[in-house]
Amino acid sequence: MNNLFGNLPVVTKNLLIINVLVFIASQLLPSMFGLFGIFYPDSPAFKVWQIITYMFMHGGFAHIFFNMFALVMFGATIERVLGSKRFLNFYLICGLGALVLQYGVQAYEVYQITGSIRPLHELSEAALSQVSGENLTTLQNIYSTPMVGASGAIYGLLLAFGFLFPNAELMLIFFPIPVKAKYFIPGLILIEIYLGFSHGGSSIAHLAHVGGALFGYILLKAWNIRRPNMY
Repeated sequence: MNNLFGNLPVVTKNLLIINVLVFIASQLLPSMFGLFGIFYPDSPAFKVWQIITYMFMHGGFAHIFFNMFALVMFGATIERVLGSKRFLNFYLICGLGALVLQYGVQAYEVYQITGSIRPLHELSEAALSQVSGENLTTLQNIYSTPMVGASGAIYGLLLAFGFLFPNAELMLIFFPIPVKAKYFIPGLILIEIYLGFSHGGSSIAHLAHVGGALFGYILLKAWNIRRPNMY
C-alpha cells in the first residue's frame, strides 16, 4: 500500500488527498453540500466558486470510492503522459466541461417549461405560479438539488486512457472479464448517454459524465496528444 501511494505522481496524489479530506469534512458538516456543491446558475444558492468546489464533494462512500479508485488507476498513467501541469488543467477543464453539458441540457428543460433559461430573474411571480404538476417538480429538482462529485473529470480521464491505450485490457470489479479499453470505455459513455436522456429524474448527473468525456476528447485533439508508439 505504501508503495502504491508513494509511486503516485504529485497531482494525482494531492487530488486524492484533497478529495478524501473534503469527504470526511462533509460527513461531519453536512451544510457543506449547500455551500460547495453546485446549483443551477439561476438558483439563489449558486455561488461562483462552486464551479470548482463541486468536484471535490461526494454524496457517499460508494461515490468517492469508485471515483478515487479510477483516479488512482487511470489518473497516474495519464499524468505521466501529459505531465503534471497539463494533467491538472485537463482534470479541471473536464470537470468544467461536465457542467457545460449538464446545465446546457437543464437550461433547455427550463426554457421548455417557462420560455426562459433564467425564469427567476426574467419572469414575474404570477407567470411562475402557472407552472404546476410534473413541470413544477422538474423545476424544483433543477433549482434545489446541488450537483457534486469528480465524475465528470474522471470520465475525462477514462476517455484519455482509452484514447492513449486502446488495447489495454480492463475489467469491472463485479464483471471480471477483460475487455480492451477501445471497446470498454466507449461502451460506458454510450450507457451514460442513454441514461442521461432516459432517466431525467435520476439523482445521478449522467450527462455531466458525458460532458467530461467530450471535453477530454476535445483537449486531447487541441493539444495534439499522440498515443505511445507501443499502442
